[in-house]
Parts: sequence; structure tokens; C-alpha cells
Amino acid sequence: MCGIAGIVSLNGDDIPRLSEALTVMGQLLEHRGPDDEGQWVSPDGSVGFAHRRLSILDLSTAGHQPMVGENGTVIAHNGEVYNYLELHDRLKDRWSFKSTSDTEAVLAAYDRYGADFAQQLRGMFATAIYDQRSHRLTLLRDRFGIKPLYYMIDKGMLFFASEAKALLPFLPDIQTDTESFAEYLTFQYCIGEQTLFKGIKQLMPGHMLTVETGSQVQVKKYWDVEYNIDYDHSPKYFENRFRELLMDSMKFHLRSDVPVGSYMSGGIDSSLMAILAADHDQQNRDCFHGKFTQFPGYDESKYAVDAAEFSGSSLHQASITAQDFEKSIEDVIYHLDFPTAGPGSFPQYMVSKLAAAKVKVVLGGQGGDEIFGGYARYLVAYFEQCIKAALDGSYHDGHYVVTIESIIPNLGLLREYKPMIKMFWQEGLFEDLDARYFRLIDRSNDMTDEVDWNQLNKGQVFDSFRQIFNKSNVGKEAYFDKMTHFDFKCLLPALLNVEDRMAMAHGLESRVPFLDHPLVEFAATVPADVKFEGGNMKHLIKQSFGDKLPTSITSRRDKMGFPVPLKEWFGGELKDFVSDTFARNSAQHRPFMNTERIAEGVGAELKFSRKTWGLLSLEIWHQKFHDRAAHWKKMNPL
Repeated sequence: MCGIAGIVSLNGDDIPRLSEALTVMGQLLEHRGPDDEGQWVSPDGSVGFAHRRLSILDLSTAGHQPMVGENGTVIAHNGEVYNYLELHDRLKDRWSFKSTSDTEAVLAAYDRYGADFAQQLRGMFATAIYDQRSHRLTLLRDRFGIKPLYYMIDKGMLFFASEAKALLPFLPDIQTDTESFAEYLTFQYCIGEQTLFKGIKQLMPGHMLTVETGSQVQVKKYWDVEYNIDYDHSPKYFENRFRELLMDSMKFHLRSDVPVGSYMSGGIDSSLMAILAADHDQQNRDCFHGKFTQFPGYDESKYAVDAAEFSGSSLHQASITAQDFEKSIEDVIYHLDFPTAGPGSFPQYMVSKLAAAKVKVVLGGQGGDEIFGGYARYLVAYFEQCIKAALDGSYHDGHYVVTIESIIPNLGLLREYKPMIKMFWQEGLFEDLDARYFRLIDRSNDMTDEVDWNQLNKGQVFDSFRQIFNKSNVGKEAYFDKMTHFDFKCLLPALLNVEDRMAMAHGLESRVPFLDHPLVEFAATVPADVKFEGGNMKHLIKQSFGDKLPTSITSRRDKMGFPVPLKEWFGGELKDFVSDTFARNSAQHRPFMNTERIAEGVGAELKFSRKTWGLLSLEIWHQKFHDRAAHWKKMNPL
């Protein structure tokens, strides 16, 4: 795990002060790679790469980057290609390896397979390769967006970096992208390649960017998930096959030249990762947990203790307070680059800090909710569609693979979600599933007074949502798969951004074994009634690995997903902090926002509402980046 950056002249001209510009980019990514740094500039001065290294594989200087191959190709690589040993073995007859690193394996794969080299890589990565023979730049991002990669074009140059902040000095102006802004207010994340910074794009997961001197930039998709459902096998077959594939993924994800620890939230996904890692090697028995003990209903540490005892691991815990929030939230937003994806980023920042003092690598459970159906809203939406079909007389037409009768015993899982269900059913029933699911995940419904929606195109947001929700790679009436697929393509990359940034803020590598492409491709073939039997969330995981998990965790009916006592804090200890943040002079003049109404609502929201969190994150983001535009501009040596 590292930080990469670079500048390429699109017409092949020399770039004056290129090295100074690369130094600035490297400094802004320093936290991603505390172990080493490097730069490479082409002989004609038209291309330059910068690299910051966190040494995980091949700790020697042979792994120094940017790395130049014998054939003249140059690479700056971030992440881990877990099948590097197999690539070394497969390619050693035509490539003289100088290191045992995964980076050199990528160079060798590029030499052997050309433009198809991406298909050979298994892991998480964002990679830049410059081929001096063809003057061709290739940027590549992993299939799921685990590793970030951003780019922008200005004055005939293409700039790229692991984090958007490293591009800010080179933007003509720091402005908010209006379309992305409407998406953020709706979902608390963006769903396309545009970012909240106007002019900066993300290279989408599973995509490759290429450009040769004097030609146009081309971006193409090299991988996507296809939902070709397998109706020929039994549930037992899927359970056994899933178990095989996850164990295989663990084997690859535990390849490391340093010890591996685990996040331990007390839920199924992270507990399973930690327990399997401990089973694999006793050196992988440091686990890390964050807890809130000040108010009832937020402390999940008893479940983390159960999982740690079950695996024989040491559990390191951080007690997180309101003072921690006040002290850290600006750093959290700075490292995120964007206000995004829920308040869980804050405790993850604190737990990553705890973990980084012990280990260099941790495992996390990201992906389990989106692949195997871990969100309660799936049950809410599916239940409503079943009722609608029963009323319409279409209940037995084959689309409703999970029956009302079987769902009812599991509705107790929704006990904590009564306020959400009440709001959901207040504004209509029985519309098409895309409209109903959009309503379920729309975070802006309670922000009608705080935002001037007349200046924003909410209809465009819904159109963009619907294009993804109804894509042809998911069956037309596959309700469960449509919901999980949208979250897999849009929510998950936002959560992975949090996973990456909160870990890298402390020089820590986070790995996510559920996101292994053989496993994900298999999961897309599993019928919904196997993954979601009776509306039982993560049913397949529980069936396949029930013997590996404590009963207290598999039988939980109250998992909330890193809840933070924001309502209590914002109405109490942190009320002055939040009010002062919105009282700043600059905050009074934000476009599209009614800051007076925002300030009036501080502390008055419902439990688990994200309204103030989202608006506070947005305001701090403005202050860290927009209000300091002159600071960022001054860093540009070009």
C-alpha cells in the first residue's frame, strides 16, 4: 500500500519544473508511504512519476519505486497483487526478476500480456505504467475500487494521484461540481466518475485509462460482475463452494512479510476475517475494536470480546469520546478528501490509529453486506414488493423467490428501524422497485429547508441512479440482486474510500478478503433465496461458516454497523462545537445552503439520523479545501 502520482505532457513537450511539482505531490501523499520515496523523470522531461512506499512485500531496496524494467517500462504501483508468486513463476522464463515484489510481477505481466495484463492480476491496486517504447501511459484500477486513483487534465498535461488533494495545487480554481454535489446530498457519496472537486475525476473501478503522445485519452472497462444465476445446484453446493473460495481468498490475502492484524467490530464479517486469520497463523492474533460507552445502545464490545476469545486473539480496544471527535474530525475530512459515506469514518480513523501502533496490515470485512445482503433495508423493500405482488395477484409468477410467509419470522430484525420504516411508508407505497429503493437510500428527505433544491437537479440524480439500478447485467425482475448490485457498484466504493483513507492516514494497509474476484463472480451466480432465505440477512455466510463463529454473533438481531452517538453529542457536549462551525463568516455564504436553518436544527434530529453529520462534514470540507484555495494554489511550482 503506497501513494502514487504523476504528470504527463499529452503532446510530448518538456514540462518545466516537473521534478518540483512531483515533490509537492509526493509530500501531499507522505502519510501513505512512510518507508521510502522516489521519483522518476523521462529523459525528455515530458513524463514524471512520484512514489511513497509502505513496505509490505520484499522489504529490501529492490522494491524501490518508481521501478524501471529492462525493457524501458516504468511503474508506480499502489496496493497488493496477491498472486505475485504465481506470476513470478509463470513469467520467469521471459523476465529476469530483480526482486520478489508484486510490483515487478505487474511489470512482467504488462510485458507478457500487453493491454490484457489487467486480467492477470488478483488483488487491490492502482497502477501507473509508462512505456518509453511507445510513449504510452496506462492507468489501471482494481475491479472493486479498493485502491483510489484520480486524474485531471489542464494545459495539455494529465495529472494523476492516489488522493485528490495531491491534484488540488494544479487545478485552475477549487470549485464544487454541481452535479456531484446533488449526488452527495442525496446519498452522502457520488455515484459516477465526477467528484465534488470540479475538474477532478476518479478512474472508475474495473477501468483502464490509456493515452499516447499526441492522441486522445481513452478510458475503458476491463471487468464487471454478471448476474448469471445458477439454478442447477443445491444450497449445500453453494455453501461448500463459498467456503472453498473464501478460504482460498484468505490464503492469498494473508501473504505478507509483516504480521497481519484484524479489525473486530463485533459483527459477522470482521469477526469471520479475524477468526480465519488466527486459524491460519498464530502471529495474526492482534485484533482492534472501537467502542462508545457513554450512552446505552452504542457499545458492541461484548461481541468483539466473544470473537477474540473464540479465536484466541488479543483484543485491543479504544474508548472513543466526544473530545476525540472534536479533536480529530478536521483531520478525518482532510484525509478523506471528500465528505462521504456516513459517520463510521470517524471511529475507523480512531481504530486505525490504535492498530497502526501494533501492525502494518489489518484485515477488514468490507464487501460482506453488499455481496451477501447485510442491510436491513433489503428486507424492508423486499417485504413491500411481496405485499404489492400479493395484492396484484402476481405473487406466484416466479420473481418472488423469498415468500411473505418466510419473511415474517425475521421482521423482528427491523425493530430498531421503526422510525426509518415510518418515514419510508409516509410518502407512498407500491411504486416500482427502483423508485422505492431510491426513496430508501435518499438521505436528503429531511433536508428540504437546509438546501435550496431549486438550484440543483434532483431529477438528474434519480436518472443516474436508475441507469445503474436497472443495468442489463442483472435480471429484470431480480429484486434482491438489483438492490445489492447498486450498493456493490456505488456504496461499496465509497466505503472502500473510507477504508483506504482512514487506514492510510496512519500508514496502515487494510485488506478486504471478501473482495476477491473469483468469490464475487461466484456470489453473483447464487440464487437470491440461498443468500437471503426467509429474509435472513447473510444467510449463506451463516450457513457456510456457522462453525467458525460464536453463536452470540450469528444469532445477533441488533447489529447496527459502527453506530456513533451523534444525536447525544450534538445535542450536548458538542453542540457549541457544531454551532461554532456553522457560525463562521465563510459558512454563511455557501452556495445552495441555508446555514441559518442548519444551525437551528443542531441537536434536534432523530437517533441515527445522518443529517447534521452530512452537513457538518460538508462545511468542514469547504473550510479545509475551498476556504484555503490560496494555500493550495501557492504550492503549484508549474
